[in-house]
Amino acid sequence: MRVVLALCLSALSLSLSAQTAPAAPASPSSVTDLAAVAVSGVQPGPGLWKVSKGGHTMLLLGVISPLPELMQWRSADVETAIAGSQQVLQLPDVKLKVDVSFFGKLFLLPSAYSARKNDNGASLQQVLPAPMFARWEVLKAKYIGKDGGIERWKPIFAAQELYKKAIKANQLSKSGGVQSNIDALAKKYNVPETSTDYPLVIEHPHDAIKAFKASGLDDVACFGHTLDAIEQDIPTMTLRANAWATGDLDALRKLPDSDRRGTCISAITDAEFARKLGLSDVPARMEDSWLTTARASLAKNAQTFAMLPIKELLSADGYLSRLKAEGYQVEAPDADDSDDAGPASANTSAPSTSVSGPAASVVH
Repeated sequence: MRVVLALCLSALSLSLSAQTAPAAPASPSSVTDLAAVAVSGVQPGPGLWKVSKGGHTMLLLGVISPLPELMQWRSADVETAIAGSQQVLQLPDVKLKVDVSFFGKLFLLPSAYSARKNDNGASLQQVLPAPMFARWEVLKAKYIGKDGGIERWKPIFAAQELYKKAIKANQLSKSGGVQSNIDALAKKYNVPETSTDYPLVIEHPHDAIKAFKASGLDDVACFGHTLDAIEQDIPTMTLRANAWATGDLDALRKLPDSDRRGTCISAITDAEFARKLGLSDVPARMEDSWLTTARASLAKNAQTFAMLPIKELLSADGYLSRLKAEGYQVEAPDADDSDDAGPASANTSAPSTSVSGPAASVVH
């Protein structure tokens, strides 16, 4: 059960993570300082956003995925921010809670794994258009190798596995060690971390598996867009990863993101089983959950450190837009450097990265 639903939820949470704000494709000249090879060594990452009201402050780090696998992330600003905070808010996510006993979970495992497979044991060759399957064979040979079992998986699961292997092969990492470094810094300065997960309770997991198996996921488009991303977008993913590592927010605003995530998310949320389980509006509920925690932290603490997907910081309708509408002042780290500093540039007075303090000592 957890295998199937956790993967579905990870697809949903991709809508809230790792994306830059939608933008028109950048001209090659605008990113000539970034090579399509992942950077390595010590990198500072982007500056911090600042949300404030009534003498209370929240400093936010925007994160993306993937990131350069070989980079060592060190940010003196982040270390100083955490050292001076009373609370650290973790990234928003979905926490799956299955209402079943321990032995019930053991009995669910076989059903969960079978739900990952195509109906009636069909192969990818049988469920995919011939040209798409031919592209899959080339990419599978390059990134996965000989694995006959995956040929029976539903397209959305096979696509996820291929994407994971392709990212790894191109020296990119899902997290770049950012979360582990934040955890280490919070521990170093004895600052409590608070989860901002939205808890999703599955009260009848057996019924959920049956609904998933019978849902008839329309995931071929997701599969095709994943092949597109691997064939065409990995250089741009690398440029975005490099831009984050070097703190180049202007490049992050200009570099386009593929529509792979949105297509794969729709394959889940538009399915009948998702509506029955309440998955169709999970992104909105995740946002509400994070904002509730953020408001409470801002009211209680003199200073809070938090993380959000950088999409939510660069987008005009991201999480911070609701705080701005409620009277919070929002400052982008490069607000004084550019007339196009994004939605957070309004109501700004100074960049939020002018923080002094101990040099960062935790690296990945």
